[in-house]
Amino acid sequence: MDLATVKLQPMATTAGPLAGRRIVVTRARDQAADLVRALEARGAVVTALPVIEIVPLPDLSALRAALYAIRDYQWVVFTSQNAVQVVCDRLEEWGLAPAPFSSARVGAIGPATAAALGERGIRVDLVPEGFIAESLVEALKERGGLAGARVLVPRAETARDALPDGLRALGARVDVIPVYRTVGAAGDGGAAAGDLLARRVDVVTFTSSSTVRHFVQLVGNDAARAPFLAAVIGPVTAETARSYGMNVAIAADEYTVPGLVSAIERHFAGGR
Repeated sequence: MDLATVKLQPMATTAGPLAGRRIVVTRARDQAADLVRALEARGAVVTALPVIEIVPLPDLSALRAALYAIRDYQWVVFTSQNAVQVVCDRLEEWGLAPAPFSSARVGAIGPATAAALGERGIRVDLVPEGFIAESLVEALKERGGLAGARVLVPRAETARDALPDGLRALGARVDVIPVYRTVGAAGDGGAAAGDLLARRVDVVTFTSSSTVRHFVQLVGNDAARAPFLAAVIGPVTAETARSYGMNVAIAADEYTVPGLVSAIERHFAGGR
């Protein structure tokens, strides 16, 4: 099936602050539901265009070794819900869940990541006020005591090094273990490109730099520069979108799905 034409059924009502606004959601299919429902509840007509898939790496032997030696670590830091899912699924598979983290403190970037850990029965000791890697580094710096501490960071195969570099600068010994990769979702972006070029899309939402890059790959450079508004979570995603010539007109103050929805709603308040 052509992913570019997959639409979630809009709610019957046309009322709401986003009534009639045509919004494209690019999140992975299994992560898009909350955002789609929130936008539809406000009257938007939403097209689900999943441009990425989250795939666990085939060889997780390094993760398994680290989890079995978890008592050697003072901190385990999660940077995304994706990392939480992969690690916790393997904890269950390897008969460890969730006991390994009882001996280490756990840090999470963002409330959504912290909530995902809580749902798995894992206590979170630190969630920084800012939802980016640099904020976590600063929060750990304020706590002190990282000199010589071992920190485990399970994360995406390709990711910024701001977190491990920042922790190492504080004297920590950091083990970065890739546990998943983000790949482009299969599909033909022709229909979506046509809608974009014909100005039948008001907003495209992006929740990570990877969604931006794979969106461009799917719809093409010309459609990616069409006159829609890009709505983004986080400054890194915003920078990536601008690098492709997109009009980043909407940015969430809080780097969460509810924060993104609120930013879109505020933008269109008063008929903008």
